[in-house]
Amino acid sequence: MSKTNRRNRSNNTAGLQKELTGIPGFDEITGGGLPAGRPTLVCGSAGAGKTLFAMEFLFRGATLYNEPGVFMSFEENDQELVTNVASLGFDLKQLVADKKLILEYVFIERSEIEETGEYDLEGLFLRLDHAIKQIGARRVVLDTLEALFSALPSEAIVRAELRRLFRWLKEKGVTAVITCERGEGTLTRYGLEEYVADCVILLDNRVENQISTRRLRIVKYRGTSHGTNEYPFFIDEKGFSVLPITSIGLNHKASTQRVSSGNARLDNMLGGKGFYRGSSILVSGTAGTGKSTIAAHFVDAACKRGERALFFAFEESQDQIIRNMRSIGIDLEPYVKQALLKFQNSRPSNFGLEIHLALIHKAIADYQPGIVVLDPISNFLAVGGAGETKSMLTRLIDFLKTQQITAMFTSLTGATSEIEDSQVGVSSLMDAWLLVKNVESNGERNRGLYVLKARGIAHSNQVREFRLTDHGMELIDAYVGSEGVLMGSARAAQTAREAASAAEREAARQRKQRELQRRQQMYEAQLVAVRSEFEAERDAILKELEDDQQREGMVASQRLEMARLRHADIPVEVGNGARKARKGSEK
Repeated sequence: MSKTNRRNRSNNTAGLQKELTGIPGFDEITGGGLPAGRPTLVCGSAGAGKTLFAMEFLFRGATLYNEPGVFMSFEENDQELVTNVASLGFDLKQLVADKKLILEYVFIERSEIEETGEYDLEGLFLRLDHAIKQIGARRVVLDTLEALFSALPSEAIVRAELRRLFRWLKEKGVTAVITCERGEGTLTRYGLEEYVADCVILLDNRVENQISTRRLRIVKYRGTSHGTNEYPFFIDEKGFSVLPITSIGLNHKASTQRVSSGNARLDNMLGGKGFYRGSSILVSGTAGTGKSTIAAHFVDAACKRGERALFFAFEESQDQIIRNMRSIGIDLEPYVKQALLKFQNSRPSNFGLEIHLALIHKAIADYQPGIVVLDPISNFLAVGGAGETKSMLTRLIDFLKTQQITAMFTSLTGATSEIEDSQVGVSSLMDAWLLVKNVESNGERNRGLYVLKARGIAHSNQVREFRLTDHGMELIDAYVGSEGVLMGSARAAQTAREAASAAEREAARQRKQRELQRRQQMYEAQLVAVRSEFEAERDAILKELEDDQQREGMVASQRLEMARLRHADIPVEVGNGARKARKGSEK
């Protein structure tokens, strides 16, 4: 076996080797694919997808794992097979030319069969053995058992030949897929095939409420554990895809990174930074409250950051959404052209819930977005009941969390229902919940926005008036007073009254300030006059004192002069301050 082939096979703890099928989702639920070197029975009613499953098993084996295969058909010839799968991108002619595939058509006509003694399949074994050795095939498909054994009248012969066929395939060591029709009340037509096969897969195409849903179930798998649920699958332009729907669990990571809601005021209501990355956000409200607008702002902010956004719309077409958002200043079309935004538009009634879930999984896997919007999830109630819808959405939310994808879900609530009701019963699973509602008063209707919850975020508990303008949505502080919450014209009127009252108070304040200034100027002027009068009086008194001192000095001088002229005694100082008279003057 080549290195490529060895890598294709995996061992579980019990030592059972498995062969990867390459079918998206199927290898996950089987824990590694089909049992290697053993036959697998694929049963189901007409149109369930048995032949396509078998053909994709061979095609993926040849193209992905370099394992040649043989397809032996008892119903469709080579050209029919090539034509039927060409629309899925399977180029069987090229694989045949590369010696990686052999198509064998075995025509069986009942009238040509004669029972002469014991009937056996030696001719089939020889032909199949030659094909296997011709290209070194590791994979074999037989389609279908009923066409091979339909000409045999004896059930005992059928049972014997079935055992021989399965035993022969095991001896050859090839991994085989054998298709068969479902019987009445049994898995297979003869009721024996499922017992001799090591692995049994049941394909079902079920119609409920006029909606078709394909489902796959692993009925039996010897030697290993496997998923036992019914798994939805679908067939599209890329082939066969299976969706594992088992609950993923609660072991996903919780990011601390924040992403903007697209509106600065809403971000402020969420602690100033927006939502946590990887969180699930619910926006609920009645019709016309602006749920899709909030989602469009969220997508617009993501695309501006360079993140990919995937928008699932279940009510409007892509062009309609782009046109409507332009009216409020949000142009989403450039993001579509830049491959930053992709729309998936469909009516919920087109598919069942499980197929919707599978298609969402596939779209996310193909596009790898960072942001996902579903608008609105309440429309799924038209396809299934509340319990089924909640189950589907729970699995979707768990899947998005494991992928660290930030998702916004809008939900329509009825006008007569409870305000805090998501209709689909998933509000407890959401990390953040925004409620938008209409508030009627004074003959008009206005929108209000609340943050009902935001896990891990210190969020606002205040209501904001929610307005749609030509430049997007605006959040305005609603007036809260003795009369309650006022919005719209009532808020404007109250604001005008408060502005007028404030203007009057401002005018009175300014009048008082002017009066104070006038009085200050008056008192300052009076103070200047008093100071001037004081200074004048002070100068006059000081002048008088100075004049008195000058006069006293002059009188003393005159007395001395007169005494000298009269030769009077002039007192002079002697020791200890004593004075003595001196007659006359020294000559």
